Amino acid sequence: MCFSKFKAVTILLICGISIYLSLPTFFNNTLLFLPSYLRAAPVNLGLDLKGGASILLEVEIGEYLRNHSQQNLDQVLSGFRANGIPYIEAKTNIKGFDIAATSLIDQKEEILSIIRKLIGNRFEYTEDDNTLKVRFDSLVIEGIKKSLMQQSIEIIRRRIDESGTKEIDLQRQGDNYILLQVPGSDNPGEIKRLLGKTAKLSLHIVADGVTIDNLARSPIRSNLKVLEIVDNNQKHKVVLYYRPIITGDMLVDAQVSFNQDMPVVSFKLNNIGAKIFGDVSSKNIGKAIAIVLDDKILSIPVIREPILGGSGIISGNFSVASANELALLLRAGALPAPLKVAEERVIGPSLGIDSIRAGTNAMIIGISLVALFMIFFYGFFGLVANFALIINTFMIIACMSIIGATLTLTGIAGIVLTLGMAVDANVLICERIREELRNGKSNLAAIESGYKIAFSTILDANITTIIAAIILYIMGSGSIKSFAVSLTIGITCSMFTAISLTKIIIAFYHRITKIK
Repeated sequence: MCFSKFKAVTILLICGISIYLSLPTFFNNTLLFLPSYLRAAPVNLGLDLKGGASILLEVEIGEYLRNHSQQNLDQVLSGFRANGIPYIEAKTNIKGFDIAATSLIDQKEEILSIIRKLIGNRFEYTEDDNTLKVRFDSLVIEGIKKSLMQQSIEIIRRRIDESGTKEIDLQRQGDNYILLQVPGSDNPGEIKRLLGKTAKLSLHIVADGVTIDNLARSPIRSNLKVLEIVDNNQKHKVVLYYRPIITGDMLVDAQVSFNQDMPVVSFKLNNIGAKIFGDVSSKNIGKAIAIVLDDKILSIPVIREPILGGSGIISGNFSVASANELALLLRAGALPAPLKVAEERVIGPSLGIDSIRAGTNAMIIGISLVALFMIFFYGFFGLVANFALIINTFMIIACMSIIGATLTLTGIAGIVLTLGMAVDANVLICERIREELRNGKSNLAAIESGYKIAFSTILDANITTIIAAIILYIMGSGSIKSFAVSLTIGITCSMFTAISLTKIIIAFYHRITKIK
């Protein structure tokens, strides 16, 4: 039984690096004497260990569905006007829209053909007293809800990440709730303020010659909207074209800059947005354009020349902090639907300390009992297995630090479980070596044969456990994922320490002592 020098050095190097990376987690303020780029980061602690803020957010799906219905109704009414079909009244609800038309009976097929062409075939309709009631298919509604929740979770994650907080846990709860947990935060108000803004950006042309006074007489009033702008602490109403020329989803970047020593937000558009912006600005030189955020006008610049570069600035009496926040929101993207805080809790760090203490005690007791068992039954081999168990613990923490995993109470349970399972491999190897010795083989031959024969059994057992952990990670959420991660890492590390590390220690010891 022999090891190449390269293999032996590689195994020992991996163990040394693991100990180095895990030191800041086990011992606070360790390695402070080293430069920052050489220091290892401690493992992130979850909400149940570190304390923090827990916020249950309600996604206002109903509002989103009404907007969806309104957008489809606007398309249909545009089609009616283009085909000369009169209508008396139109209104929306969360499942569709109603159109009252005097020509419903005579032009029913033409009307349905226009609707199918503009919004597709996945709807149901009924007729009631010259009113056509269009309702979207239930599968369409469910698909919209699912997409809305996924998009909301992703944008929430981006906003929190952009603010510098990385250790968050996001879970969908029920049909329209999202649970946000931020370990270490004791100020949920700041998080709520960041998430309370929908951040829907749009650019609209200001309607020339149309004011609040003559809006009712305007022949294009159905294409106009009225919004407010605050100027010198006074509110003014401005009439804009309803349809935006640019929307926030066309932005690819937003950063804070300065214009005449005042903070502004510089934005850059994608190729489609740049082309549209260039065409519109070329045709509307001298006209005012309104920059609107969440139905509030930020500023109304005048187009002096064609804007062909696909970039621009947003001004609006910003402070540096508010400009930074707006840039952050624009980069993260607009929330598809408003969020409402349904419940909020602040978990104190004392509960986390109690959890850490309980988990640490469980780990110490578990390791101690396993260590005593191994020494009692296997003597020196048991001592080697116990040493490998200690190195295994360092390796688990090091791996979690490298991948940025968050350690929770269930994660500690996974580590304790893997430490108990880690000696299984050594038990198999020791028993196989005993069998080989009983068959008359020499010490070296028995050790070599024991490791070789037990390897396939160890591999099969651990792979099946890892498969189960992967399924838990894919199907589970929150604490279940933390358990799955720690279990997978622990089993992988235990295979390395039980097979490679113990073998090199025993081989080295046998070479020095020539033990019988």
